Amino acid sequence: MKATVLADNIGSENLPGEWGLSIYIEAAELNILLDCGASSLYRQNAESLGLEIAAVDLAVLSHAHYDHADGMADFFQHNQKAKFYLQSAAAENCYKIEEGEYKYIGMPANILKDFAPRIQQVNGPFQLAEGVWLLPHTTPGLAEAGRQANMFQLCNGEWQPDDFAHEQSLVFERPEGLVVFNSCSHGGVLNIIHEAEEQLSRPVRQMIGGFHLYQQTPQQVQALAEQLCQAGLTGIHTGHCTGDEAFAILQQELGPAVQQLRVGLEIEF
Repeated sequence: MKATVLADNIGSENLPGEWGLSIYIEAAELNILLDCGASSLYRQNAESLGLEIAAVDLAVLSHAHYDHADGMADFFQHNQKAKFYLQSAAAENCYKIEEGEYKYIGMPANILKDFAPRIQQVNGPFQLAEGVWLLPHTTPGLAEAGRQANMFQLCNGEWQPDDFAHEQSLVFERPEGLVVFNSCSHGGVLNIIHEAEEQLSRPVRQMIGGFHLYQQTPQQVQALAEQLCQAGLTGIHTGHCTGDEAFAILQQELGPAVQQLRVGLEIEF
């Protein structure tokens, strides 16, 4: 099993980065694309790395935000076969309050309508293949996390705190335990670990994705690091919305088990 980062905030030599995330995963005899970043950059980097977007067998949207979904139209243009899986709660209605105003941060307009035949909406846990799962949130009260993050959804003309029902984890069952990908972990990384362990009755050993800590205080990150230390993980690869200061604290507390995501990084399990 191998995961290659196609888009992340941090680029590398000849592979530019952007605010977004996209990961190409080779596992279970499948080529799986997790997210498309914020532009066509994911594909350009894939080509530079010798990976073919046309060869992707299935694609997954982690959640309905632009920095993971804005490359979707480009994907459909360059891949003619793969279904794109997202939670049924995913809609073009995600906003964030910035400077006192609602700013749209959702999927491209009309993407669900324009490419409806290629999009597969799922509701609840869904098995993509043998040992490969999509898991939604089961933790109650996540709307409060949305409120604290100033993230809202426009539903039937009313503003509601985002409860991240559109967010899902891509989980692989491995001999050593579960490998969990969750691109932004808006529902909380500890919640996601517990959700996967409860739904699949196996321990999580690897966690990959953004942890959305860039707005958290050092004290909050420190507390999270202490809890992650007790979670029994053997590896953490994080970046994108984790933030430089938070990453430094996690690495200081957890040591070499914590690695930085960057474009071109290959993670083998």
